[in-house]
Amino acid sequence: MPAKPNTPLSDLENKVMEVVWGAGQVTADAVRVALEAWRPLKDSTIRTVLRRLAEKGYVRHVTEGRTYVYSPTQPAPTVAADAVRGIIDKLCNGSIEALLVGMVDQEVVSPEKLEQLAKRIAAKRKSSNQRRTRRNQGD
Repeated sequence: MPAKPNTPLSDLENKVMEVVWGAGQVTADAVRVALEAWRPLKDSTIRTVLRRLAEKGYVRHVTEGRTYVYSPTQPAPTVAADAVRGIIDKLCNGSIEALLVGMVDQEVVSPEKLEQLAKRIAAKRKSSNQRRTRRNQGD
């Protein structure tokens, strides 16, 4: 199993990963074509970016004939959560509360939305606990 990605993505790497995540499996040529409208890039540039993404642990590849077919090692939400964790650690001294208060203060998220999320989390936790209790009673 490849190492978990932990190096932040550059803007170009992020664009490439958007294509990889969207396709699930993709060739370098398909990435180049998908990014043409955003920014025309040389084939060698795309291959270099994909190689670096593989070195960082974001993608892996299989060989089909003479073509590398790339796929993500982690889903986008997992990579996003890891990036946020890094921000919390670096800028908020590890405090998720400080991050959330800052997001409310800067009107990135409303207090009402945070309340909705807290209710969803509580409901999910309650549901998980009920399933766990039923499983334990069945033993």
